[in-house]
Amino acid sequence: MSMKAAVHRPELHQRLTKDEINACPLVRWSGPVQVVSTAEALAAAAEHLAAERLLGFDTETRPSFRKGESHPPALLQLACESVVFIFQLHRIGLPASLRALLADPAILKAGVAPARDLRELQQLAFFEPAGFVDLARMAKEAGFQNHGLRGLAAALLGCRIAKGARTSNWAQATLNPAQIGYAATDAWLGRELYRRLLQLPAIHSSR
Repeated sequence: MSMKAAVHRPELHQRLTKDEINACPLVRWSGPVQVVSTAEALAAAAEHLAAERLLGFDTETRPSFRKGESHPPALLQLACESVVFIFQLHRIGLPASLRALLADPAILKAGVAPARDLRELQQLAFFEPAGFVDLARMAKEAGFQNHGLRGLAAALLGCRIAKGARTSNWAQATLNPAQIGYAATDAWLGRELYRRLLQLPAIHSSR
């Protein structure tokens, strides 16, 4: 699935308001999604991902509603051009095959402010992250005032992400369709935003 990029205009460097973001059409990944919760599915997914050179990256964590309460990441999402993989970490952990992907400098993983996600993943099992691209930093260097995923999606791609599933229980045994769509879309947009940012003259000339 591909997305036609929004026309880049100088005013897009101005910070978009909530109303401007909400005026954008909703977007959702509509391609195939594989939810990985078994060793067999993990092996096939890891083999597929190892051949990729650009992935969208995101995680989801069960929300905390009590002071001092925290939870480990429940999901890891990695998006290719044609499929999004959702790994149920609370069922499979963070095995060596996934840690190898996250530590491979030859595979770019694009996400918004991934440092926190990586710190939380390292609490499950240690690895040395490599190949990660911070889209928020790229956008800031390009002069954009919106640095979050929703703001960047609106400014760069002219679309809006649904927020309904954001605070749901990501650690439940079976994900519902809304959760799968939300998680897959976030990771896919990471990949799309990186590709769009690379098209900007300011980014292209600095690399």
